[in-house]
Amino acid sequence: MPSRDDPAPEFTDPRLSAAHRAALRSLDRVVAETAEPTDPDAARAALVQQLQAGDVLVLTGAGVSTDSGIPDYRGPRGSLRRSRPMTFQEFQADASARQRYWARGYIGSGALTQARPNVAHLILADWQRRGLVSGLVTQNVDGLHTAAGSRDVIALHGDMRWVDCLTCGYREPREEFDQRLEAANPGYRESVKVDPSQVNADGDVSLDADTVARFHLVHCLNCGSDRLKPSVVYFGESVPASVHADVARLRERSASLLVVGSSLAVMSGYRFVLDAKAAHWPTAVVNGGPGRADARVDVLWRTAVAPALEEVDAALRRAGR
Repeated sequence: MPSRDDPAPEFTDPRLSAAHRAALRSLDRVVAETAEPTDPDAARAALVQQLQAGDVLVLTGAGVSTDSGIPDYRGPRGSLRRSRPMTFQEFQADASARQRYWARGYIGSGALTQARPNVAHLILADWQRRGLVSGLVTQNVDGLHTAAGSRDVIALHGDMRWVDCLTCGYREPREEFDQRLEAANPGYRESVKVDPSQVNADGDVSLDADTVARFHLVHCLNCGSDRLKPSVVYFGESVPASVHADVARLRERSASLLVVGSSLAVMSGYRFVLDAKAAHWPTAVVNGGPGRADARVDVLWRTAVAPALEEVDAALRRAGR
């Protein structure tokens, strides 16, 4: 993840340059307050009623994982205040950018793998087991929903558990890839001291240039390319068509939308609200900060995520659900 003072990339392909600029505009989008939040008691009651009706499609963002020690992007202590994610175009075009990414990701992912599901993940998994939720889509790549017991989670922005070769398409488990990195960089991880609070939402951490320079990349086992990328959607990259198809199938068996812990600043998330409103679904957002769709939803509960879900769950149980 480049820091704010990383060198700006130079692109020979004007299409890459234009796509990179568009990705930066998305990253720089300021999400401000645009709507008056719903009264907390009314919001809680509305969510209870929505979940009692069932068939709720839940979309989650980084705010669900902050209580697991993973910072969000745009919150008061979000990682965008320290650095910005690398765009897909930078990663494609620049070998030094790939070295920088993997050095930082190698260190940061070690801290990310220590994260455990928090009460918000556990409650959402339990709602699915109890038949209140039709399915769960997450913008997160940390795998904590699955670890908490949620089934068939649709990872909108990919899965950190795999590494893909951009040259030949070969896919390798991240665990095995990390073992190869460890063999190529003996003692590297132990030489870098990381504050867990500085690990970013996508599992990397800022490192100085000298630390990056002594990191050695490994290459694709199939074709030898160094164009290896985690199987996640970068800024400037499109969500795969297969994921859109999975979401469409989930939408067919859903009747309302609940957004938890997301500002919906990027279109891939914001689109869920636009589609829900077009279908005349009830829509609700539970989030600690402002969001792009706040003025469009029926219920806007401005609150910490985990305590709010605990309150709703307690009310559902009192009602026998």
